[in-house]
Amino acid sequence: MATFVDAVRPVSAQEPQSPYVQRLRQLAQLQTLNAELLSRDSATAVLQALCDRHDPEAPRVRARRIETPDSPQAAAAARRELGAAANEPIRLRRVELMCGDVVLSKADNWYLPGRLTTEMNTALNTTEAPFGVVVAPLRFQRRTLSSRLLFNPLPAGWEARGELAFDAPATPPPHVLQHRALLQTPDGRPFSLLVETYTDAVLVP
Repeated sequence: MATFVDAVRPVSAQEPQSPYVQRLRQLAQLQTLNAELLSRDSATAVLQALCDRHDPEAPRVRARRIETPDSPQAAAAARRELGAAANEPIRLRRVELMCGDVVLSKADNWYLPGRLTTEMNTALNTTEAPFGVVVAPLRFQRRTLSSRLLFNPLPAGWEARGELAFDAPATPPPHVLQHRALLQTPDGRPFSLLVETYTDAVLVP
């Protein structure tokens, strides 16, 4: 079955690469993606741009729902970070953000439905529209709480040894990058806490 990597792999990338070049390429892609996420308000827009850059006919990114119960501890922690009152409803929307059939990221989203419109809540409950697309009319801003690389293809001290430091390509783990972020209205009022975990499908050989 074709994958996102198969679909976007450029012809030049099909030629053999040295382990050194392959690892440098992976790190550059991770750093570029991380920088784009840090500089943009919508992670969905970043992923859509990733799809579009490699395939002009790429489908729209969709959010496939994963039905899962929320834990009281996680919900309480999210409530604190959102500054929500004890009696204010909070919901968890867990999704996989997909380009076609390929999962690019997994996101846990605790949000406050009372701070959204009725139309937004209906769309979140009944469609595969990404959260950022649904709440775009709020003109939200993203405040990153943490950014963590889960994969480092270049070990410490690699600069001193250069190409001699590597005798094999790096195999990325299933998850390569994680972000925690708050979405807030322009007046600084938060309404969503996100934990986004990006898969190895964001790396193009």
